[in-house]
Amino acid sequence: MAASSPTVAERYSRQVLFAGIGPEGQARIERAHVAVVGVGATGAAAAGLLARAGVGTLTLIDRDFVEESNLQRQVLFDEADARASLPKAEAARRKIGALNREVQVEARIADLVPGNIHELLRGAEIVLDATDNFETRYLLNDYAIEQGKPWIYAAAVGSYAVTMNILPGETACLACVFPEPPSGAVETCDTAGILNTAVNLAASIEVTEALKWIVGARDKMRRTLLSCDLWANEWSEVRAGSRRADCVVCAERDFAHLRGEGRPHITLCGRNSVQIHERSRPVDLAEMEARLRPHGKVQRNDLLLRFQRGEHTLTLFADGRAIIQGTTDVAVARSLYAKFVGS
Repeated sequence: MAASSPTVAERYSRQVLFAGIGPEGQARIERAHVAVVGVGATGAAAAGLLARAGVGTLTLIDRDFVEESNLQRQVLFDEADARASLPKAEAARRKIGALNREVQVEARIADLVPGNIHELLRGAEIVLDATDNFETRYLLNDYAIEQGKPWIYAAAVGSYAVTMNILPGETACLACVFPEPPSGAVETCDTAGILNTAVNLAASIEVTEALKWIVGARDKMRRTLLSCDLWANEWSEVRAGSRRADCVVCAERDFAHLRGEGRPHITLCGRNSVQIHERSRPVDLAEMEARLRPHGKVQRNDLLLRFQRGEHTLTLFADGRAIIQGTTDVAVARSLYAKFVGS
């Protein structure tokens, strides 16, 4: 970001007045590069706050597209985005461009995986989690510990929000607190619903902690796992200020998730859908549209194609990745992909 013009200086004047930031802190914010992984509810709110604060560069990574049901809580999107089924990362880039043209936004329409994490997060000095699954969070944790790069865990479901700072070498990592992912039935937004206020609380806390790190106020950063239930008025904190001596990740530096060990090729997305990873086989979306049009309803833009046939909808991205909605049966999803895209 270039040196602040009078107009830009006025934009951030109230933020600069805050003693914790000041002119030097604002200059650091304007030079900062932050990555947000997941641009759904929490990620959209976080990205908007970071852009309004004047963060110089934002990398936004998301594999999904905007739907009508997102609009209740995903604050960067509107009805036009949903009608066009725009990828969330691209829709967010466009909205941020309209609200603060000084911010450089890199929209990455991708699923964060071991094979691309180093390339997608290159240059970012801090990473904000806004994903919807522990598989990706453990991958982020491995990457952050390997690189010595801070990241912030955040999640929201129902009326519940949770967040934790992971500062390699200073605090516990995610694997210290959660050696294994949650077992049994886990609530999701599709089963428990979600309050948009819980999402915005998680994002606000996460962004505040990121700003502390950017301006150099690391002594002010929280060293706990903070959770709160807005409906029940319950708040709790668990100490996370030091790593566990036997932690496989931050003590032994064994990065199994970063190596991709045990990572499923096909991942359930949590909303009556299955994601199929085929990143090694890019597709021509225009050619695919012509092929599929005789077989069902097709909608295409420059970034993705949606094909509806009966109770199933296949959303195909240019890298060959697909989300099949209308089933959680991997065999059914794989069969539909093979039938209409190719095996």
